[in-house]
Amino acid sequence: MRALPRPFKTIKRPVESPKEPDVKIRRARAGWSSYWLTTAVLVIAVVLWQAVSMAGIFPAFALPSPVAVWQAFVEIAHNGYGGQALAGDILISCFRIVIGFVGAIAIGVPVGLLMSRNKVVFDIVDPFLQFIRPVPPLAYIPLLVVWFGIGELPKAILILVGTIPVIIIGTMSGVKSTPALRISVARTLGASNAQIFRRVVLPSAMPEIFTAMRVGIGVAWTCLVAAELIAASSGLGWLVQFAGQALQVAIVIVGIVIIGLIGYAMELVIRKIENWVVPWREHN
Repeated sequence: MRALPRPFKTIKRPVESPKEPDVKIRRARAGWSSYWLTTAVLVIAVVLWQAVSMAGIFPAFALPSPVAVWQAFVEIAHNGYGGQALAGDILISCFRIVIGFVGAIAIGVPVGLLMSRNKVVFDIVDPFLQFIRPVPPLAYIPLLVVWFGIGELPKAILILVGTIPVIIIGTMSGVKSTPALRISVARTLGASNAQIFRRVVLPSAMPEIFTAMRVGIGVAWTCLVAAELIAASSGLGWLVQFAGQALQVAIVIVGIVIIGLIGYAMELVIRKIENWVVPWREHN
């Protein structure tokens, strides 16, 4: 009796996962590609700016060339402007930003957490929050100057008042976006409310909180420059305003570029901290 042929067995080959060094190499290449693209765009923008300046489309005093702006930067970096050193203006503005922004985080995150977890706290704070949020920061400057003078306190308060609504709303949004399934699983495993908050809710809210911080740092600089334009005798906002009154457009552009670079650097610092604190989130 002939033996029946054995059916062919399908051999399943294990799916090879990409090796860790290959992933790191691809990410490094993507990072370098992004870096070179950004650099190329900036170089092209500067070249176009120089071309427009050389073509005389705008008067030289209205649109100085990049070379003139660089010369103005070198001049004020060595000799200062308006009796103030450039390094001193940068340091005092950064100090004001750090004080007001850290204060907004220290107050806004706990308040946002409480508002998202307690209806009574929400009903008490929300009317004030919705009242403060649409009012532009410039509207508060006269009151703060009258109440606190032109020292450092009113500037820190203005930054805090302008930034704290962003932090509170971002924190509440993060808490409310916590998947209900995670909370249900934690309760099934016997976790207490405190453990659920500490191990589930807070980690789930952290990405939104850091997003609010990244938005808030831009708002903080807006508030600071607004305050220094009116009630200050030093700082980058004061530098822009003082140079603008003298029609020193090159120095005005220097101040604007420095503010933009420092604000961008602070946003990068927040992004790096986010990568460390929230490693499970996809980052660009």
